[in-house]
Amino acid sequence: MRASEAYGDLVELDRKVLTTREAAARWRVSAAAATRRLRGLEGDGLVRKLRRGLWTIDPQLRPIALAPYLTAPLPAYVSLFSALYEHGAFEQIPRSVSVISLDRSREVETAIARFSIHHIAPELFGGFEGDEDRGYVASVEKAIFDLVYIRAAAGGKAFLPELRPSRKVRRAELRHWTQRVESQRLRTLVSRNLRELLGAS
Repeated sequence: MRASEAYGDLVELDRKVLTTREAAARWRVSAAAATRRLRGLEGDGLVRKLRRGLWTIDPQLRPIALAPYLTAPLPAYVSLFSALYEHGAFEQIPRSVSVISLDRSREVETAIARFSIHHIAPELFGGFEGDEDRGYVASVEKAIFDLVYIRAAAGGKAFLPELRPSRKVRRAELRHWTQRVESQRLRTLVSRNLRELLGAS
């Protein structure tokens, strides 16, 4: 199969990010053969290896769009300082992309960015918008809540010295998520830290 045909098959999958197994299934070859073919396409500048077993056909792929693929089949979205930066509510560019997921917490290095994955309980997963192409990003309020919650769960406090929301923070949304925290102790810590950060309602 010529490189142009192999690449065309991948384009027809209509996915910016794909696994070696998906490519192998598309080409009807073994995973080893698919890896060799993908490496050849990478040499031609048609695909890019992101990490072991994960590739992209989009040379302009944004890191936030990659997040769900790193935790698949469990879902994920970008949050914390990374989401605040995307919303223009935080000036400093984060060193890594912060991700909230039902998957386990860990650091993941890829060819386009470093990702910090933070586990969260199912009842606290949500509060984001987006799609597969653009990525999924938490709202300003959910990003603030996630930051406070993650720090509180680790025994610390959140600080937002450079926070400058582009619009007024919706306190009702913050209360909604705070009320979903099952632990009374954690709920109290989160509520207290939010009041310290944003002032009393």
